[in-house]
Amino acid sequence: MIKFGKKKAVNSDTDKDKNKKTAVKHDEHKIEIINVNKTYDMGRESLHVLLKNINFTVDEGEFVAILGPSGSGKSTLMNVIGCMDLFDEGEYYLDRLAIHAMKEKKLTGIRNEKIGFIFQNYHLIPTYTVIQNVIMPLLMRGYEHEEAEEMCMDTIEMLGLKERVNHKPNELSGGQKQRVAIARALVGEPTILLADEPTGALDSKSGKEVLKLFRKLNDMGNTIVMITHDLEVAKAAKRVVKIVDGEMFAVEN
Repeated sequence: MIKFGKKKAVNSDTDKDKNKKTAVKHDEHKIEIINVNKTYDMGRESLHVLLKNINFTVDEGEFVAILGPSGSGKSTLMNVIGCMDLFDEGEYYLDRLAIHAMKEKKLTGIRNEKIGFIFQNYHLIPTYTVIQNVIMPLLMRGYEHEEAEEMCMDTIEMLGLKERVNHKPNELSGGQKQRVAIARALVGEPTILLADEPTGALDSKSGKEVLKLFRKLNDMGNTIVMITHDLEVAKAAKRVVKIVDGEMFAVEN
């Protein structure tokens, strides 16, 4: 994983968890999901199955695509991986931490420290400049503003945004906005990058450039999980799994 500078000590629930029982699982996997099931109560004893016996692992340095059509359960699975949604049964370990055993307060710290989110529609703050958007995860961890800016400049330069640091989102192209979102995801040195339809709002050329950037980031050691409905986009990953009607299947690349 890319290193951008020395961190200062910041107390967090995540650090405290490392010394508890919730911290121990297989060393090899960055993500390990075991027999996860999730249903939605439709009322009158009717249940809609969202995830069915999901078993899924991602190792350090992998680039994995989760492929599925609308309604397949891929968004639900992404929310589970991103610690944004709970499930009914099963176990989920992220970086050896037992996510299924954690309360919401601890999950908030996990999301900030362990997961770099990249969304289809960027989720940039429109009134903030590029650099203000990028440093947000660091400010949430307690870094001083000036220190956070220094830590993110290498990332901004690597992504070709150095000349845009004082621009606001409405002054950027779609591809540039997505690179800002990627920079924001990277600065905190997360365990995984979790990308939700990262090319969905882009034209064909910009989409290809973003996928090329993902491959470069993966070659640099970043672990990437990408959610997509597009087979051609999924092929950019080194491994593809498919989810249909809440069930997961392997796909031959």
